[in-house]
Amino acid sequence: MSDIKVIVGMSGGVDSLAAAALLVKRGYIVTGVTMKTWDASSPACQSGCFGPGQQDGIESARRAAARLDIPFHVIDMAGEFKARVLDYFYSEYMSGNTPNPCVRCNKLVKFGALWEKALAGGIEADFFASGHYARVERDGSGRYLLKKGRDGKKDQSYFLYGLTQDQLARTLFPLGGYLKQEVRKLCVEMELGVETRKESQDFAGGDYAALFEGRAVPGPVVDKWGKVLGMHKGIVYYTPGQRRGLAIASQEPLYVIDKNAGSNSVIVGSVEDLYTEKQIVSDINYISCESLKGAMQVNARIRSTHEGYAAVIEPCENGKALVTYTEPRVGAARGQAIVFYDGDVLVGGGIAE
Repeated sequence: MSDIKVIVGMSGGVDSLAAAALLVKRGYIVTGVTMKTWDASSPACQSGCFGPGQQDGIESARRAAARLDIPFHVIDMAGEFKARVLDYFYSEYMSGNTPNPCVRCNKLVKFGALWEKALAGGIEADFFASGHYARVERDGSGRYLLKKGRDGKKDQSYFLYGLTQDQLARTLFPLGGYLKQEVRKLCVEMELGVETRKESQDFAGGDYAALFEGRAVPGPVVDKWGKVLGMHKGIVYYTPGQRRGLAIASQEPLYVIDKNAGSNSVIVGSVEDLYTEKQIVSDINYISCESLKGAMQVNARIRSTHEGYAAVIEPCENGKALVTYTEPRVGAARGQAIVFYDGDVLVGGGIAE
């Protein structure tokens, strides 16, 4: 029997509950925690993991913890979530950027403030675990590496690129070596009663329109020369690369190619206007190395489900990096994360400027 104590973040979905069950089966001393991110003062929207529907997930986690016979705690993180994720999400969209709130939440809230608040509340633990499909390993120098999960279709390492060495040192990903179908089979075998539950959604996976109600201001849709083609309902509802919902008659397909918060305009153009050869990335966190010393060939992913582009990254001024694709590509929107891989190893990532 192990004397290692682990806090498991339990959302109520299949994966996080399976992670808790696996750790119990392996003999760890497990405590389940669920962070409550929504309260009555929050916007009345249901956006993936955020909203009044979160209570259903909390109760699912509570029932699973009872089946596993482990302690269970609901930790109120609504204040931290609002300050570090919601406010950021709102301000970035209103500035014309396209943020990824899940990256920020993982680093600052789920693997950060939640851990600290749990310990401050008297929960003893050596490690924090989650149901993410990713792997943590240590290299010969003692540096912690973040690697893709074995299930390529479920790999969630992209969302975790912001984790620090200290956070990775205390993190366990029990599902990193499993395929999704194997996890569902384990849930049936361990009688968790969650195998028919739907997939847990992240924040960006839901309907967050209510966050902008009364704040989004209509404005002009213009072409790249500034000619007004129509009106939009608010720049927060449009993302570069978007084609549908423009309501503009045109002989050629039109795509959102940029947004200008200063003029409150949505700029449209052809698909060719979305292509780029180079992008600047800032706010970078490196995991496989302390910093980038020179040019490096990588696979650059601009979304979590993206297969990635062959690219070269090289350091530039102010701690930023230049990403050069081997051929013109549809680049990341301003504010999105670009994450770099060397095979299965996550090198690092940052925010597209």
